[in-house]
Amino acid sequence: MSQFKLFVWFSLFSSLFILLGGLFIHSNIFWGYAVLGPYYLIGLHDIFQRKKSLLRNYPVWGHGRYILEILRPKFYQYFVESDINGRPFSRTIRSIVYQRAKGELDTSPFGTQEEVYEIGHEWLNHSMYPIDKHVYKYDSTVVIGGPYCKKPYKSSILNISAMSFGSLSSNAIMALNKGAKMGGFAHNTGEGGLSPYHSKYEGDLIWQIGTGYFGCRTKEGYFCEKTFQEKSQRDYVKMIELKLSQGAKPGKGGILPAAKNTGEIAHIRGVQEGTDVISPASHNAFHSPEELIHFIQKLRDLSGGKPIGIKLCLGSHHEFKQLCAEMVRLQNYPDYIAVDGSEGGTGAAPLEFANSVGTPMKDGVAFVYNTLLGFGIKDKIKIMSSGKIVTSFHIARALAVGADLCYSARGMMMALGCIQALECNTNHCPVGIATQNKDLSRGLDVENKSKRVYQFHRETVKNFEELIAAAGLKSHTELRRHHILRRVSMLQCKSFEEIYPYTTEGEHLKKAS
Repeated sequence: MSQFKLFVWFSLFSSLFILLGGLFIHSNIFWGYAVLGPYYLIGLHDIFQRKKSLLRNYPVWGHGRYILEILRPKFYQYFVESDINGRPFSRTIRSIVYQRAKGELDTSPFGTQEEVYEIGHEWLNHSMYPIDKHVYKYDSTVVIGGPYCKKPYKSSILNISAMSFGSLSSNAIMALNKGAKMGGFAHNTGEGGLSPYHSKYEGDLIWQIGTGYFGCRTKEGYFCEKTFQEKSQRDYVKMIELKLSQGAKPGKGGILPAAKNTGEIAHIRGVQEGTDVISPASHNAFHSPEELIHFIQKLRDLSGGKPIGIKLCLGSHHEFKQLCAEMVRLQNYPDYIAVDGSEGGTGAAPLEFANSVGTPMKDGVAFVYNTLLGFGIKDKIKIMSSGKIVTSFHIARALAVGADLCYSARGMMMALGCIQALECNTNHCPVGIATQNKDLSRGLDVENKSKRVYQFHRETVKNFEELIAAAGLKSHTELRRHHILRRVSMLQCKSFEEIYPYTTEGEHLKKAS
């Protein structure tokens, strides 16, 4: 029984017991109301307030978490704010997200919250002649659409990364999509298919197609052209993303535990209810670079000319160069490439894959950018970056390395109210985000959380514009690797241009000839 139901039943029975006991046994029993009265009142307040999902799901008892947050002893920091490996998650980053999502003041006293002489510390080089952002108007959008795209999409510089219905609850999906609608940015569906919750508010969608072809698959698990064509041409579907691999588990298909595979999800995905849904490791619609490019064009044609992208976590450098060489030979390209870093998040992945497979985001984006530049095709393909993108500096850093725009999953989940309980794969998410338990998902108020998603996006983009203004730049397109520095030892710092040297444009074509 859920804590919400337990509170309701306990309150009813205890109040009835006190009433009957006071009437028929002894009047002193009525003092029970004085003892339990505050418990009833606090619980009722928690149930009917809409700001904190944890309190809606765990009336009265949920306050224990916030009391510990105020006290912040060491055990709270390590056992409540830590990641899966026990390393403390940056309280500064978490606070930034919460403050921006709630519309609160996000400045901090006492200067930097990081150790600036720690190896790995990174920062943006500012200019002696910064630009007055209040005078100069920035345009933080990117147009995605290559030479064969008939319906280019004007995207925000920051968008919601792939998180499927199934991994997330229906209320979480609706809150994300409504927030995207309010802010004019895009919401990636994840590979779980298009659900009614994605379309309720008709926020801009990037429909992700994974190896399971959920939402456009035959009974045998193959790609279905007819269902894809019908769904992809809906107005709110702005782009299509073909997922080749995911940062948290590259080389392995997506995983939906049986506990989350409800009848509704099974119907949307076209699978059997109550079973573990494990997507194949690779696509059956293509098996070579040439076939992949032809499949991309097929998706573009079936969708009516919408932008088609591919998502990958960089693995073999040789294979990616082969793909680029085939693009040049066929003179056909994806409209964008989403580069997911191995540090990206997931609801369920084997620990070895999460920790020890795949290329980190900065290295991956730098290599992809250099390779596209080396083959002379960077001007035809946009690069999207994902992998722990939470703050405006993270965006600036990704763009400096070579990305054109970014995805954020972790930041958006925190804007929804994620407290990092690390229960994503158990179906017991206490704040109703990563669960299919209706008793828990009811605690997430769509209206309140969608506003927080919108505010987090708005404030983060605004702060990103202030960063590039401080660097003396009039556009995010002017960010280069020399703008970001990294401490590589106690006595030495290097720019990203020194760490990731640029390739000469067309260099790979010259070598091939």
